[in-house]
Amino acid sequence: MAMPQNSTGENGFCFAQTLDFSCPSPPPGEAGRTFTAPSGREPSGTLLSNGMASSGVPSPSDSCVEPLCSTTPPEEGTQFGQGIKYVSAEGEEPACGWGGFTPGCLQLFNTSKGVLFFLCVASFLQGMTVNGFINTVITSIERRFDLRSYQSGLIASSYDIAACVCLTFVSYFGGNGHKPRWLGWGVLVMGLGSLLFALPHFTTGRYEARSAAEVGVCGGNQSLPCAQAASSLSSYRFVFMLGQFLHGMGATPLYTLGVTYLDENVKTNYSPVYIAVFYTAAILGPAAGYLVGGMFLNIYTEIGREVDIAPENTLWVGAWWIGFLGAGAASLLISIPILGYPQRLPGSQRYIVMRVSEAHQLKDGSHKKASDPDFGKTVKDLPRSVLLLLKNPTFIFLCLAGATEATLIAGMSTFGPKFLESQFSLSASEAATFFGYLVVPAGGGGTFLGGFLVNKFKLRCSGIIKLCLLCTVSSLLAIFIFFIHCPNMPMAGVTQMYEGSALPGGHLNLTAACNAECGCLRETYSPVCGSDDVMYYSPCHAGCKRVSENLRNGKKVYHECSCIEKPFLPGPGDAEAGKCTSSCAKKPLLLFFMFVVILFTFLSSIPALTATLRCVSDRQRSFALGIQWIVVRTLGGIPGPIAFGSMIDKSCLLWQDQCGEQGSCYIYQNSAMSRYTLIAGLVYKVLGTTFFIVACLLYKPPPEESAAGSSDASENGNGDPQEHKPSLPAEEDI
Repeated sequence: MAMPQNSTGENGFCFAQTLDFSCPSPPPGEAGRTFTAPSGREPSGTLLSNGMASSGVPSPSDSCVEPLCSTTPPEEGTQFGQGIKYVSAEGEEPACGWGGFTPGCLQLFNTSKGVLFFLCVASFLQGMTVNGFINTVITSIERRFDLRSYQSGLIASSYDIAACVCLTFVSYFGGNGHKPRWLGWGVLVMGLGSLLFALPHFTTGRYEARSAAEVGVCGGNQSLPCAQAASSLSSYRFVFMLGQFLHGMGATPLYTLGVTYLDENVKTNYSPVYIAVFYTAAILGPAAGYLVGGMFLNIYTEIGREVDIAPENTLWVGAWWIGFLGAGAASLLISIPILGYPQRLPGSQRYIVMRVSEAHQLKDGSHKKASDPDFGKTVKDLPRSVLLLLKNPTFIFLCLAGATEATLIAGMSTFGPKFLESQFSLSASEAATFFGYLVVPAGGGGTFLGGFLVNKFKLRCSGIIKLCLLCTVSSLLAIFIFFIHCPNMPMAGVTQMYEGSALPGGHLNLTAACNAECGCLRETYSPVCGSDDVMYYSPCHAGCKRVSENLRNGKKVYHECSCIEKPFLPGPGDAEAGKCTSSCAKKPLLLFFMFVVILFTFLSSIPALTATLRCVSDRQRSFALGIQWIVVRTLGGIPGPIAFGSMIDKSCLLWQDQCGEQGSCYIYQNSAMSRYTLIAGLVYKVLGTTFFIVACLLYKPPPEESAAGSSDASENGNGDPQEHKPSLPAEEDI
């Protein structure tokens, strides 16, 4: 078949023939009618969105020697549609496999949906481990290893510290490298981090929970050697921090290279939906982590050993480590198929060539440097690449807005279960399960709905930023719900005097005339709920003399408690092991508005990510996401848990006392906890709203005429060449 040659020599486009995308059986005389692709096609057949060749020695005219439409048999090329054919310069599409092992059965998964499935599993495992299991077991780890809230906050922040260290390197070099390999090795490292996080359970001695029965009721043996109580278990926090560090290293490629890999291999308008599904899996992961982790916390940490305390007891430590073993093994397995994916998926060229640039236009025109096919391939281009992003005000303010949202998400996801545990007087497992029920529909639904709205209304970059602004304002209004709180359950010697009078603020007085002769110790915290609906520090502090078991619920019941008066009857009352049940009337209202805050916070996440991808040039997408994650984690993810942990520590009423050493917090003041949460929420939501407003005002889209010929492809969300015939002016800017 005679092929027309490139006559321009400069732009690299073939003008000799009319563009025609339909190729039925050609009638006589029509055999030479073909569509010739732009010269920007790589030797491998890849078309970049800017019309430039990404690499390769062949001259621009070489790309015009292969026909797009042909009547040759199907096995010689890749079929786009009936009668339409893309012929790769290499003669074959990239295969899925490991090295030379590329069996045909694996090619069924060599599609955008296949890679989306495996990336969703990986993001699900990451979310379940880092944002689910860790946040669920944080109270148990504090209790087991004698940690304070700010120390557990530092463990949570180690994930973000690792991500900040790795993000520049991974996003810059991985963005121009083999993305699936970076992703696969990252998931493998993440799995090793999970296994390391569970290691302290197997290297420490047995957990000895000293129940009230062991130390005796009033008048019993209260001995508790200080050498046993004041242990050095808190040093294990460094092992947890190292495990979290590996989590952060492994997850770094997932949310930078994984997002751009999906974006490059699907239609432009379908990209928000694919990314939304990917992030929805990442949100459902924590929800599953809260639910499954809550179930594991109902199992005693020393499996197979019988103890006489219930999960409701504050000395109970559940099997926090099981989830990390399972997630670690699953991550190692899922890394294998991800490592087998090719650098680009079959057929991705047709989506890349139809992409419309929405990058922010700089006044000096320096944004055009990123269109250079050799830009970003060496370390010397790194400073210039950073400078281009720093000169993009829309990108900068989207990063700052993301940082404010990340601070609240990181803080609330880490200490949200603890907030519910304190407000509603729940056990750690009940609070984790409750929080999971909130996050599943609100976080997962909001994430998917955000991507769906962008696709449904065909929003351009400026419209997407306005949607983010609307969501942030809505969650800002809902956060005022933290003005209300549930009152603390009355606790003798902590929130009130033993005779019922108010206790001076900041003063504890656990000893009264009714228990003065019992010899009770501060080291033995085992709360009981008296028949007068008042909580007591322990059965000993309630003055209880005798213990039995409630056959109905299996809880221990203490009798002849001298500090408890029977209602309407003379004589000492009874007490039941565990906290008193809260009957807070504000509970439904508080839960509903927490749901709204979570929903609208996550509703803006995918639109904000899509706006970030669109406001920078195509060649800088991976690197831009990496820089954004650095800003988000440095200003949000890292200080968030630490700041929230410090604020929650300030609202503590009752600290663990280990022979004069301060341990974890037993009782929090609900009003102070709500007040600090409200202040933090208002500050960061107002900042987020301001940043989105500035980003919207400073965004400068490309001139309308520069994308006139390609705008239909973007608006209709269809990149198929048979439906859109790009005009020449459009091709120069794609």
